[in-house]
Amino acid sequence: MSRINKPLLGQRAAIILLLGALTALGAGILAHAADGAPAGAALAAGTAFAGSVLFFNTIIG
Repeated sequence: MSRINKPLLGQRAAIILLLGALTALGAGILAHAADGAPAGAALAAGTAFAGSVLFFNTIIG
């Protein structure tokens, strides 16, 4: 197998990062709807992303 056909991310990592991004998007939208401050929504989204990636990494074995 040549190096060109090798995937950039594994399937497990891609799923974990996708779930983290979706969680962050939802948290950011909810935080912006509740508060209206974009900076607070961005901080909430970043925190949710970090926490959800750690969570999904733990439960997806």
